[in-house]
Amino acid sequence: MQTLKHNHLKRNFLILALGLIAPLFLQSCAKKYAFAISSIVPAAEGSVIVKKDKNKNYNIQLKVANLADPKRLSPPRDMYIVWMETDHSSSTNIGQLKTSSGMMSKALKSSLSTVTSFKPTAFFITAENHADIQYPDGEVVLKTGQISVKN
Repeated sequence: MQTLKHNHLKRNFLILALGLIAPLFLQSCAKKYAFAISSIVPAAEGSVIVKKDKNKNYNIQLKVANLADPKRLSPPRDMYIVWMETDHSSSTNIGQLKTSSGMMSKALKSSLSTVTSFKPTAFFITAENHADIQYPDGEVVLKTGQISVKN
């Protein structure tokens, strides 16, 4: 009976230890890059996490907080578009930022999750009137520096 109880405690301890340590190993494969402070939207703060998966695709998780409503910009715009720079092409439209505000907060929170087979070298966000544009037309509101993702 004592041995059974002792084994049960060991097992629970191992599960707890793995639960605490495993996220550290998984997160270490991803790299987080911050957006530079902007003179156009100075309160905005954001980052992008890039992780290469086993299929050699790049998972991109982008989050921005306190980004002003694009209709308040001068000139007013309808949406924010995220662009990715790569070694193989100029700027590529990777999607529109989804914006929401929390129930207890008036801070706008925006995010974008996507996957690409191209290795990113930088990201930037522009304010635009149309989501399906091929080239940036609006002013750049946020930009990362050059990023370095391992092959």
